[in-house]
Amino acid sequence: MKNDELLLVTGATGFLGMHLVRQLLDQNPALSLALIIRDRPDELGRQRADSFLPQAHRSRVQVFSGDVSQPNLGLDANSMQQLNSEVTRVIHSAATVRFDHTLDEARRTNVEGTRHVLDFAAATRNLRSFAYVGTAYVAGERNGLILENELAVGQGYRNTYEQTKSEAEALVRSRLDSLPGIILRPSIIVGDSRTGVTSSFKMMYWPLKIYARGLWRTVPGYPDAVLDIVPVDFVADAIAQAIFNDAAIGSTMHLCAGPNASATIQQVAQRAKEYFDGPEPRYVDPAFFFAVVRPLLYLGLWGRKRRVLVSGRAYRDYFSMRMQFDTSVAEQLLSPAGIRPPHVLDYLDRLFNYCVASDWGRVPVPAE
Repeated sequence: MKNDELLLVTGATGFLGMHLVRQLLDQNPALSLALIIRDRPDELGRQRADSFLPQAHRSRVQVFSGDVSQPNLGLDANSMQQLNSEVTRVIHSAATVRFDHTLDEARRTNVEGTRHVLDFAAATRNLRSFAYVGTAYVAGERNGLILENELAVGQGYRNTYEQTKSEAEALVRSRLDSLPGIILRPSIIVGDSRTGVTSSFKMMYWPLKIYARGLWRTVPGYPDAVLDIVPVDFVADAIAQAIFNDAAIGSTMHLCAGPNASATIQQVAQRAKEYFDGPEPRYVDPAFFFAVVRPLLYLGLWGRKRRVLVSGRAYRDYFSMRMQFDTSVAEQLLSPAGIRPPHVLDYLDRLFNYCVASDWGRVPVPAE
């Protein structure tokens, strides 16, 4: 890596973004970063960055108050001119990951935000690479093996997040003839594989929590459904390596557990049963559950169990999937650097340990 590198990162305050920024700084002592962070009414972008940046690295990080959903990234003219002349690489990971946004709301950040970052990248004078962080779930409602070079093949989508991330990826693909772009598709990102640390207790964590607390043991899904999760340290490592890998330019990579490192719902549920000393999980056909069982339960349940039914709607489809993500391109490009996803079952207990130690995010856990 050259000493004159300035890497622009969007989405730095997200769960993945914070890990990625620290990883880039730790691995590349000569690298400088530019972060675009939205100001909040009670907290400036610089203050938000200082909350997760190690003191020793802060002199290598410039923070610009901006918003990718706005034209010119919400930057003033002087900041835009400076970045256009100095930035050499871009990692765009900013996105809304909410499933309940309207299509217009999701498009504002995920599609128009991507368009604005692409326009910025096209105007930079010395761009060497552009990495777009998408999602493997642009595959939508497909089944079977999903290849890395596939995108829109007529599939439907479960929510506006999947649809707008697919639209955003299509936009990136349309610019690959003129930009040195890389498309990176993580699956479900969970805590650190070494420590279990996470700041997000959604997706897989939601059913685990209600099971561990004895609130629920019915799984509206198939025992052999695939649960493809990847730890945040693997995803951050992969992105930090790919952005400097000229061989990766023009490629699409699934940053997923894939067929070799994923687990089934039954395998994960069995491990949870052993760890939490819980009851035997019950599997119910998801179509029957949501068409018949859930409406009846909703009428008869109150309190916490009724809230479980409401909260679980957003995640229901992710526990009945019958698809796998091919990782051939990712393996070819990342394996030489020693970067590969650990098997889900190899670090699952560490995730559980952190859940218990933090009371599912309610109690601070001292860093090791």
